[in-house]
Amino acid sequence: MAEWSQMPEDLLRLIARRLGTQFDVLRFRSVCSSWRSSVAPSPGPSRRGRSLILPNDGISDAALGFHLSKSTIFLLGVARSRDQDAPAGWLLKVKEDVRRRMNLLNPLSRSPIAPLPEDFPRVLDLMDLRLLELGHEYVLQYMSYPPCGNDGHLYLEKVVFLCSDDGNDFALLTIHVSGKLAMLKSGQKRWSVIRDMPSPYDDVILFKGEFYAVDGTGRTVLVGLDLGVTLVAESNFGGDKKFLVESVGELLLVDMYLSLDVETDHDGVVTELAENFDYITRERTVRFKVYKLDREEKVWNEVKDLGDRVLFLGDDCTFSASAADLRACKGNCIFFADNWELEGPPKGPGIGVYDMDSGKIGPLEDYAGYSELFWPPPDWIASTTSEVQNQLEALAV
Repeated sequence: MAEWSQMPEDLLRLIARRLGTQFDVLRFRSVCSSWRSSVAPSPGPSRRGRSLILPNDGISDAALGFHLSKSTIFLLGVARSRDQDAPAGWLLKVKEDVRRRMNLLNPLSRSPIAPLPEDFPRVLDLMDLRLLELGHEYVLQYMSYPPCGNDGHLYLEKVVFLCSDDGNDFALLTIHVSGKLAMLKSGQKRWSVIRDMPSPYDDVILFKGEFYAVDGTGRTVLVGLDLGVTLVAESNFGGDKKFLVESVGELLLVDMYLSLDVETDHDGVVTELAENFDYITRERTVRFKVYKLDREEKVWNEVKDLGDRVLFLGDDCTFSASAADLRACKGNCIFFADNWELEGPPKGPGIGVYDMDSGKIGPLEDYAGYSELFWPPPDWIASTTSEVQNQLEALAV
């Protein structure tokens, strides 16, 4: 039988370079001391167990600075088997705050999941569960007083984070309140606002180790660390909000179309008070279009069928997954956040579903089985973790 701890160091390093996620690295390092010494912990903003504290100069006058927090979106499932009736997976977003406490969040918003069910386990045994890392999310939070106290209110724009291979240098890209792009690199005391802006930017993403940004017209650019901007796709007009999504090595553009809806009172009569107009109207998502980047031609080509893929559009992160891994739903559909009422547990009309086959759109609750991905936590989580939890509690006595 092979002695895994005696594997050549050069071979261990080659394997370590191909590890795609922080949990892959964690599992690799947990095998034995020689494996642990062959690869450093995954780089990131909280590598030392603390959130990065960043300046606000050049981007905001509301506080002394920012905390940068990281959240990870996971798909949790039972171990693979020949059983084709295995239950659906469960989507969750895990955030570590400045006090190193782990928090569960709605996968498509910033809202915490609270309260959790009373029987929700305090320990998850990942040896008995299948864990897929689907995406990362970075959020700027205003520093409060004192700096390590409760988090302040959130900076509202999406942030993407790039870290060097050795973990010593980093860069952040976000959308400034003006609609321009803003970048901060490690060692700098001021954000740099990039002047390029034919139209305000809608979204930013880290794709294959580089920053990309799309504006409201669909014009897409590659943003260099030198603040240079290179056109990668001409404008693609249509829709009201644009999202960039990575899916199996391709960069996709998702166009969201909105329609103005009017609330009615309990008798079905539209309220006529002009001063209440802001409270009785809302934007309703009515359809989507999806495009794939053709880098050589610098165009977005429409995609009619995503095949097995499912897209997720959140407040601060977009990601994709295989329907076969999710098990609860078919491919060729889009989950998105209806932000006007997305609060608390991720259920009800706060999450919408768009079926690209039929062109139909509706709340999560209208799609039987799909809600299993979000809320409540499935029963098998408690059943597969109860034994290890009991063992840990016995050791603590």
